[in-house]
Amino acid sequence: MATTVGQDRLVEVVSVVAPAAQRVPVGVAKAFRAYDPDQVLLMSPVLGEWVPEGDLAHFVSDLVEDALDLSAVYASYESERGYPPYDPRLMVKLLVYGYANGVCSSRKLERATHRDVAIRMLCAGQHPDYRSIARFRARHLDALSELFVQALRLCSKAGLVKLGSLALDGTKLRANASRRKAMSYERMAKKEAQLEDEIAGLRARVRALLEQAEATDAAEDERYGAEMRGDELPAELARRETRLAVLREAKAELEAEAKQREEDRRAAMRAEGREPRDPPGGRPTNCV
Repeated sequence: MATTVGQDRLVEVVSVVAPAAQRVPVGVAKAFRAYDPDQVLLMSPVLGEWVPEGDLAHFVSDLVEDALDLSAVYASYESERGYPPYDPRLMVKLLVYGYANGVCSSRKLERATHRDVAIRMLCAGQHPDYRSIARFRARHLDALSELFVQALRLCSKAGLVKLGSLALDGTKLRANASRRKAMSYERMAKKEAQLEDEIAGLRARVRALLEQAEATDAAEDERYGAEMRGDELPAELARRETRLAVLREAKAELEAEAKQREEDRRAAMRAEGREPRDPPGGRPTNCV
């Protein structure tokens, strides 16, 4: 956008943009890195290779696959009817990784299954909707609470100071007393009590986290409606065919308004006995 100052007024000047079919790409004569939004990518078919080694997502995947005991979750699926539910491993990975990164909204987690490469890897390319995510959390609230406690204890024992944004440094849990170590009954009882207190503290933190997620979903249900994600485009903008038509129509209206403003400005100047000046470089002023 260019501007010129005439007398005591500021005049906006922008050039008219030609229809897309006639338009020469801006900067076509300049050197930039190749950019083709329609380029076909031959991406690795192994989702795990999309995420670099050492990323938290790989840790969460191994944690759920090889360390956490999901038997309490699986036990509730003995007599499922209708369309098969999502694998609990997928859902637990999604929740652990999402909550560890401060994402408590089920709607945001659903969006992340499409946009976040790490979460796409954890979900194996599947996209549970926000209602399925919220229902899973509500259905398995107690089991999930214990799974999160398991996860935090394992992380602490493995030497992590935090799991994503969940700090663990204030929760250094001790293992049960070794049977090879001689320990008085009084000292052993003290250690066990201390361990129970620490686990109770973890349970309280996890319960607060899950309650925060539930409250976030309830607030978003109230704001957007229980059946809406909240980021939906209007119907005419959702599909490319109609979207382009709407954008062209809106652009034509803005150009007409800009042209009318310029004509009004020139008429007003002539009425005051002043001759309107053309924009620098002779660029047209019927613009958006």
